[in-house]
Amino acid sequence: MRRYFHLFRYVSNWSLYFAVKFSLTSVDPLLFKTRNNILIEVPRRLLHEFKEIFMEECYVKGLGLNIPDSPIIIDIGANAGFFTLFAASRFLKAKIISFEPIGGNFRQLQRNRELNKGYAILCFPKAVSGQPGEISLSFDPCDSFTTSATIFGEFTENDKTIRVPCVTLPEIFDKHHLERCDLLKMDCEGSEYSILYNCPSEYLKKIVQMAIEVHQGPGMNQSIESLGSYLTTHGFKIRQLGHMLWVWRC
Repeated sequence: MRRYFHLFRYVSNWSLYFAVKFSLTSVDPLLFKTRNNILIEVPRRLLHEFKEIFMEECYVKGLGLNIPDSPIIIDIGANAGFFTLFAASRFLKAKIISFEPIGGNFRQLQRNRELNKGYAILCFPKAVSGQPGEISLSFDPCDSFTTSATIFGEFTENDKTIRVPCVTLPEIFDKHHLERCDLLKMDCEGSEYSILYNCPSEYLKKIVQMAIEVHQGPGMNQSIESLGSYLTTHGFKIRQLGHMLWVWRC
């Protein structure tokens, strides 16, 4: 029931969710509006993702520290932009830098940014990795939006592999002149290992908190346990729930 409390509290046209749930409307895409006037365009295909982020608060419910009023937030694997807009709706003075390499997803991310021009949201059609240049991502091209583009190779014979440009965390900090990141959100289907294992300690020290959706990989150090252990050695406390890892500075 808590997810409905969040819906009623933060979304002004909450009745639209129930209209869809009980098949009372065929509108697509859906347009939700928060009580502080942020608009979220949600293709029906992605209603579950909207529910996870805005109603279940999947990325913030395990955080160990409060987020300041004017935070700097980096969203890696922004998809259609729902977490980016969730962060903007909760922290109206936030600066949010979002990365999404898949074309269909990025176009929806751009659309959501354009609906909310008054907020400090920067969007880039790139992946983030441990090395600059390009990486290969595999995904199902038949899906209009993908939530599972992965570096781990093709899982089905229908998967398509593409090369996409990528940047590193140090490049992000340097390009945007960031002295800190108050929240690093990561849902990048396996790239989290490369990103964090290859990030120099002087840049890791600039990160206050992380919310990481961790994806099991084929390597010995590609598990939530190994990633948590690595971050602990770099001065972070961790909290794990299922495949989510929340990390914060001691």
